[in-house]
Amino acid sequence: MLQQAFTRYINNFRGFSREVWILAVITFINRAGTMVLPFLSKYLKEDLHFSYSQVGTVMVCFGFGSMIGSWLGGKLSDRIGFYRIMVFSLFTSGALFFVIQYIRSFEGMCMAMFSIMVIADMFRPAMFVSLSTYAKPENRTRAFTLVRLAVNLGFAAGPALGGLIILGIGYRGLFWADGASCIISILIFSLLVKEKKKEITDRHLNDDAPQRSAMRDIPFLLFLFSSFTTAFIFFQLFTTLPLYHKEWYGLTEVHTGLLMSLNGLLIFLLEMPIVGFFERKNVQKVKIILWGALFMAISFFVLLINVWVGILLVSLIFMTIGEMFCFPFSNSFAMGRAPRGHEGKYMGLYTMTFSLAHITSAKTGMGIIALKGNVGGYQANWLFMGVAGMLAVGALLLLQKMLIKENS
Repeated sequence: MLQQAFTRYINNFRGFSREVWILAVITFINRAGTMVLPFLSKYLKEDLHFSYSQVGTVMVCFGFGSMIGSWLGGKLSDRIGFYRIMVFSLFTSGALFFVIQYIRSFEGMCMAMFSIMVIADMFRPAMFVSLSTYAKPENRTRAFTLVRLAVNLGFAAGPALGGLIILGIGYRGLFWADGASCIISILIFSLLVKEKKKEITDRHLNDDAPQRSAMRDIPFLLFLFSSFTTAFIFFQLFTTLPLYHKEWYGLTEVHTGLLMSLNGLLIFLLEMPIVGFFERKNVQKVKIILWGALFMAISFFVLLINVWVGILLVSLIFMTIGEMFCFPFSNSFAMGRAPRGHEGKYMGLYTMTFSLAHITSAKTGMGIIALKGNVGGYQANWLFMGVAGMLAVGALLLLQKMLIKENS
C-alpha cells in the first residue's frame, strides 16, 4: 500500500521535458541563493544604521522596482523573446548584487534597490512564458507547480544558509552569494537549454484573441483583482501572523518556524498530487481558484476564535490548502488566457499583482493593528482580511459566469 502511494506520488513528476527540469533546477539554485531579501531590513537597520522610516522607504522602492520589472519583463518577452530577457535579467542582477554591498547612503540604497529589482523581476514573466513553451499543453499546470516547489525549497534553504554566512563573514557575504547564484544558474540555463520559439497552437490559430488588449479584457481584469486580493491576504502569513503568534499566544520564533515549516512540508507532499488529480479530472481552473480563495478567507475568519492556540494550526491548514488551490492554477489560467504574441504582457500584469500585494499587504495589516491597538487590532485585521478574501470569491464567481457566457 505504501509502495503504491509512493509510486502514484512519483508519477505526478513524470512527463516533463528536459528543459522544464533544468528550469526547476536553476530556479532552486537562484532562490536558495536569494539570501539578501530575508535579512534586508536587518542589514539596513543594524549594518547601515538606517532609521525605521528609512528602512520602510527602501522596502517601498524595492516593491515598486519589482512592479516595474514585472511589467517590463512581460512586455519585452513579447518583443524580443523570453530567452534573452531571462539571460539578461539574472546575469545583470547578479553583477549588481556584487556592487550594491558598497553602497552605504540612504539615497544610494533607495536607487540601488529600485534598479536591481527592475532588472531582477524581469525574469519572472519571462520564466512563465518559457514554461509555456518548453512544457507540453497537457502538463503545463504541473510544470508551473514543479517550479513553485523549486521556489519553496529554495526559500527554505536560503535563509538557513544566509544565517550561517552572516555568522561567518558578515552581511556582505550575502551579496556575494546572491550574485553568484544568479550568474551560476543562468550560465547553467544558457549552456544546457537552447532558445525555442513559442509554437502557434490550434487554439491561437482559430481564436480572434490577438486583437484583444489585456487592459480591455474584462474577465482577465477580474482575474487580476482576485489574484491581487489572494496574494494580499496570503502575505499576512509572513508579516502580521508571526507577530500575533508572539504577542497574543506567547509563542517563540521556534514555534513560528515550525508552523511555517509545516506549510512548506504540506505543499511539498500534496501540491503536485492535487494538481495532477484536478488535471486528470479536467476541472475548470477558475472553479479550483475560487475554492482556494474561499479557504484563504476562512483561514482568517477562524483566527477570530482567539481563546485556543490550536486555532493557529487550523488556520494554517486552511491557508495552505487555499495556496495549493490558488497559485498553480492562477499561473496556468493567466497563460491560457493570453492571446498569441501577448503571453509576456499577460504574465507581466499577473506577476505585477504579487509585487503590488507585497507593497500594500504589510503596510495595511500593520496599520490596522496600530490603529486599533494590539488587543482589538489583530481581530480587526483578521476580519478585514477575511472580508477581502470573500471579495476575491465574489470576483471569481462573476468571472466564472462571464467565461460560461463567453464560451456559449
